[in-house]
Amino acid sequence: MGLFNRKTDAATDTATAVRTVDPALAALTGTYTIDPAHSSIGFTVRHAMVTNVRGTFGDHEGTLHLDGEDPSRSTAAIEVGISGIDTGIADRDAHLRSGDFFDVERFPVMSFRSSSAEQLGGEKYRITGDLTIKDVTRPLSIDLEFNGAATDVYGNQRVGFEGGAEILRSDWGLTWNAALEAGGVMVSDKVKLHFDISAIRQAA
Repeated sequence: MGLFNRKTDAATDTATAVRTVDPALAALTGTYTIDPAHSSIGFTVRHAMVTNVRGTFGDHEGTLHLDGEDPSRSTAAIEVGISGIDTGIADRDAHLRSGDFFDVERFPVMSFRSSSAEQLGGEKYRITGDLTIKDVTRPLSIDLEFNGAATDVYGNQRVGFEGGAEILRSDWGLTWNAALEAGGVMVSDKVKLHFDISAIRQAA
């Protein structure tokens, strides 16, 4: 069930696409706050050319404005505290916080601000905006799937999305690496970002 269905007006000589809005999805229009306790923002990166390292950013917050009648008017703003990075290895996390990578003492937060949104088909959407890491801002598109809406046991109205994107970390100045004796490098330039978002509707 997507946000839009299209039908043909047989009363005209020329078939005309008419937008109809699903009332259930139109009712979701509103502003939502990301629930960090039930959301995850993480990444996967290739290590030593043979395996993957996975990590999460435990410190994040954000706001979504959903327009169920016209998803192109939906927006997102997210901030992530880099000091909360967690790959399961304390020494590796400390290295990622250092000047070799994120330099959290100077740049403690990375952020994403959307500039456009579109429906790709069905429950799939793409949101495009600016990702800022350290002092570099570049465009990023995130593909998301709408997982549905529900009211939780506390009466909160929730929506869920999951999806991801791929970036080249060097585009944001994260260039540290080490050469391997057998060829290749220690850390891949390509990084996969993962989003699993639960957001709570704010009172009007």
